Amino acid sequence: MSVENESGQAQSLAATAGLPMFPVAPGYRVNVRSGPGTGYAIIDTLPLGASVSIRCQCPGTTVSGPYGTTDIWDCIGNGKFISDAYVKTGTDGYVAGRCD
Repeated sequence: MSVENESGQAQSLAATAGLPMFPVAPGYRVNVRSGPGTGYAIIDTLPLGASVSIRCQCPGTTVSGPYGTTDIWDCIGNGKFISDAYVKTGTDGYVAGRCD
């Protein structure tokens, strides 16, 4: 879920939990899925200019995006996943603990 800050920019509510924020690729509205893969239902779409906090990460469907090809999926909330291929984390590897 996101809220707008005073300047009108979308921001994740999880930012208040103290987790680091990572920007989503500019110009992309990224699908949020119910699990770590393209076979899971789309439950939301991130707005342009969104940033997300990553609670945990896990392997899933391989996806190609602006930040490479990867099977890493980022959990951005309870039951909410996006492909790491659309998140600028600064690395091709894991930046958070593995999801259980």
